[in-house]
Amino acid sequence: MLKRLYDIALQFREYFLFGFFLAVSAILISSNDTGQIRTIRSLTVVVVGSLQEALNFIPQYFNLRQENAVLRELNLTLSEEVSRLREARLENLRLRNLLGFREKSPYGIISADIIGKTLQLFRNTITLNVGENDGVRVNMPLVNDEGLVGKIIATAPGYSIGQILLNKEMRVSAKIQRSRVDGIIRWDGGSQLAMQDVAKTLDVQAGDLVMTSEYSSLYPSGIKIGVVSATRQIPGSLFQAIDVTPGVDFTRLEEVFVITRVPDSSRVAIEQRPPE
Repeated sequence: MLKRLYDIALQFREYFLFGFFLAVSAILISSNDTGQIRTIRSLTVVVVGSLQEALNFIPQYFNLRQENAVLRELNLTLSEEVSRLREARLENLRLRNLLGFREKSPYGIISADIIGKTLQLFRNTITLNVGENDGVRVNMPLVNDEGLVGKIIATAPGYSIGQILLNKEMRVSAKIQRSRVDGIIRWDGGSQLAMQDVAKTLDVQAGDLVMTSEYSSLYPSGIKIGVVSATRQIPGSLFQAIDVTPGVDFTRLEEVFVITRVPDSSRVAIEQRPPE
């Protein structure tokens, strides 16, 4: 054992001697308090401090990367929470408006959520989560707190299809609230509705409120359709062109009410009877 230690010491004698002399030098320097040694100590402290300060960014760099990852994750979580709160607030406002409309409505109504809709076609429709089992029937009007939406055109036990005002086949008897001028509302494919069959001599102005009229056998009278946005004279025609901005924003439509009213069959029959 001793021989083995001796062989190892002999093999690495240069390293042992270097370590020994280095330790002796450190002891001598620390025990010596001359001006020259103090200068060397000061320079050593400055050099070591500078190196430490220069290399300090390495652990800071990795710490910052970790902190940034934590902050990004926290930011994502907060963004999702803000989105949920904003959605809850908007839903609360919608439901409050619908509840107020339901309490003031003179009609029997059924609440419905829109689970599908098309707004890019000439025959746009919406799909509702209520149907025959809920009392929904074909030709029942659709409304919300902003005004007339359309009517039911097809039903199934648990679902129904509604035809909205933005549909080429839609026709609604309408009246100007202020001047009591009558006309027919239809859609020609743009962002506006058109009120037709209004003589150019009749009083219609931009800003007039357009409502369903009592001449409709399908829709109750007095339901808001929209507001007149512009009127134009048509050269060579007895009628004027009237643009109407819909009261309902169909791009944001999410809930509707089905008015539980169907046309009077006897009235429809006599109005559709050909003249003798």
